[in-house]
Amino acid sequence: MVSVRTKPVAVPAWLPIVSLALAVAGLLVAGYLTIEHFTASTTLACPETGVVNCTKVTTSEQSKVLGIPVAVLGLVFFVPMVIACLPRLWRDQRPAVRYGRLGLAGLGVVFVFYLVYAELFVIDAICLWCTAVHVLTVALFAVIAFGSALASPPR
Repeated sequence: MVSVRTKPVAVPAWLPIVSLALAVAGLLVAGYLTIEHFTASTTLACPETGVVNCTKVTTSEQSKVLGIPVAVLGLVFFVPMVIACLPRLWRDQRPAVRYGRLGLAGLGVVFVFYLVYAELFVIDAICLWCTAVHVLTVALFAVIAFGSALASPPR
């Protein structure tokens, strides 16, 4: 088998840094929500009355999927995202790495749509910490999609 050498994938220098920062921030917030879930503490800086009610959201039936806390699923999502957003992996030439990162980020956005729907139309409350995770996930997807488009070879 003949190996063909190609130039390393070129993305702007800021892109791996921003994607990694978003993934780490998401991991930290998901970690905080996981700790809150298992310690039953009062969620920091989130009122428990009205539309904004973290406790109502994080203790609802929708706070678990197949018996797994959504906060834990957030950790399960952000750990591989942190790894996938390492600068070295942004330079990786294999399409599987690029499309795997994009696919995982896309899966995260689909789950965010479900969670936002659940908050707005089922639970009738919004969690500020959860919203932070949602914003980070969507921003991470946008950065990764942009980077993937730049890294795609011309046709």
